[in-house]
Amino acid sequence: MTRFSRRDIMKAGAFALAAPAVLRAHDALASSGSVAVYAWGDYFDKNTILADFTNATGIKVNLSTYGSNEEAENKLRAAGGKGFDILFPSVDTGPNYYKDNLLQPIDEAKFKSAQVIPSIYRNSLTLGAAHRGKRYLVPFDWGTEGITWDSTKFPGKVSGEISYGDMWLADHPKQTAIRQKSVFNGVALYLDANGTLKSNRGLDLYKSEAESRRVFEGCLKFILEHKGNIGAYWNNATEATAAFTDAGCTIGQTWDTTGIMLGRKTSPNWKYGMPKEGGLAWTDTLAIPSGAANLDQAYAFANFLYQPEVGAVFANTTGYNSCAVKAENFLSAEARSAFEAAYPAGTIDNLFWWPMQTDFYAKLRSEFVEKLTNS
Repeated sequence: MTRFSRRDIMKAGAFALAAPAVLRAHDALASSGSVAVYAWGDYFDKNTILADFTNATGIKVNLSTYGSNEEAENKLRAAGGKGFDILFPSVDTGPNYYKDNLLQPIDEAKFKSAQVIPSIYRNSLTLGAAHRGKRYLVPFDWGTEGITWDSTKFPGKVSGEISYGDMWLADHPKQTAIRQKSVFNGVALYLDANGTLKSNRGLDLYKSEAESRRVFEGCLKFILEHKGNIGAYWNNATEATAAFTDAGCTIGQTWDTTGIMLGRKTSPNWKYGMPKEGGLAWTDTLAIPSGAANLDQAYAFANFLYQPEVGAVFANTTGYNSCAVKAENFLSAEARSAFEAAYPAGTIDNLFWWPMQTDFYAKLRSEFVEKLTNS
């Protein structure tokens, strides 16, 4: 699996850049009307990018939000691919949309693909962005799921040296936050690294149904043996933050924004970084549903989002990494500092990029998530 170079992408931190005085949509195809955007709940607020887009193009944005890939898939499926003009699926979930014809191919005569970091644009084709020789997903942002921790409770720990195993230490009862859907992958990396359960760095979860079940069973056994450490489960960004601010957790496997935003808004004692066994890395994409009613406005919005200034505003306000070319040129000093703290030398090369989901993996994950939740 191809890794993305640190030179290709700079990390956005938690400090917002002021929007440029004038932001112009590249060749906006419409100067009026509206676009229905269905996005992750922490992507956009109405006072920055969305307002800038409307001011630049005259197009009104009708924003709806979701908290998980499953929620987005199910809603679009129930509507037969209609109701929205823009969607932001994670790249590994592409097959879930393709089987029901919920998306339409990207028209690269209308979308300016040169605005996307070339290596990410190219490599996404092997991770789920293409179907039957056509591109359906455009890389929009990327991030990681690593470890958030309270540095006063885990003194001396730094990114690249902290371990998934630190979440399961016997002297930290009810202090670990996990997401049931991804904790198995973190545990698989940990058990593979220490030789307890070999899995080719978790890739055996995707190898075959038999191998996947073997790894899931081994990971579940380990988690249940250490279940007393679990202080909270989370399924979205709000729940992840609450696990630390309200539920008393001091360490957890979380998305990058959880730790970054805790460090900014709550206390600098909160840190986020990559476990030595390797962080989990994801790419979210931009897609156009098969039943999109406002195509001109959708492509105008898409081209607007990949301007470097806009990519930087998105990155700084969310903590995610923009896939827009040269967005790093507009990041704040705090943003660059946050990137280097989370991803010291060598940690990006050690990332585990989520493979495309298979039917057997999705089925088994649901089965074992239920077992964990109800145990």
